Amino acid sequence: MSWGPAGVFFLGLLDSTGIPMVGGVDLYIVLVAMVDRSQGYLAACAAIAGSLIGSLVLFLIARKGGEEYHRRHTSSPRGAKLRAWFHDYGLLTVFVPAFVPIIPLPLKIFIISAGALEESPVTFSIVLLAARIPRYMFLAWLGSRLGADTIPYLRQHIWQLVFFAAALFVVLYLGVRIVHNYRVSKSRGTALPR
Repeated sequence: MSWGPAGVFFLGLLDSTGIPMVGGVDLYIVLVAMVDRSQGYLAACAAIAGSLIGSLVLFLIARKGGEEYHRRHTSSPRGAKLRAWFHDYGLLTVFVPAFVPIIPLPLKIFIISAGALEESPVTFSIVLLAARIPRYMFLAWLGSRLGADTIPYLRQHIWQLVFFAAALFVVLYLGVRIVHNYRVSKSRGTALPR
């Protein structure tokens, strides 16, 4: 706790590079916000920066190391379909666990997959930031408002968060699918009427 936001940064960096620290970053943000409200949002910003840098390190390692794997396993028609699916919808599998503070959603697997399947680092970073900013800012706000009741509050509402994560995934999946189908039909010259 004495490290404050700097500790949150390093914990976020380590957690995102693949060293498992289940719930550590979330808890640390809440604790910093509980102890010193003025440091809560700074801790959230530090966690966002640490998470982004660590995730990009893991992403780029997977991208570099995944080139050979990618060539071997996505050259078949089935592998090409998987790659196309991940390109269209796979970043949702990065967004949802990065956004919802539910413990065992396997974010690192999807970060590695995004890197190995050669997603754009810029798009990956935007998706990750779109998820992490509201998550960590919400935890800082919650910690500064509820104090010691924050962790029991999150535990008490775990099923609502699980439902929210599932609903969010479905809504985003359908939205991406609609946009994808529209682009495909437009590229074929049969755009849907407005």
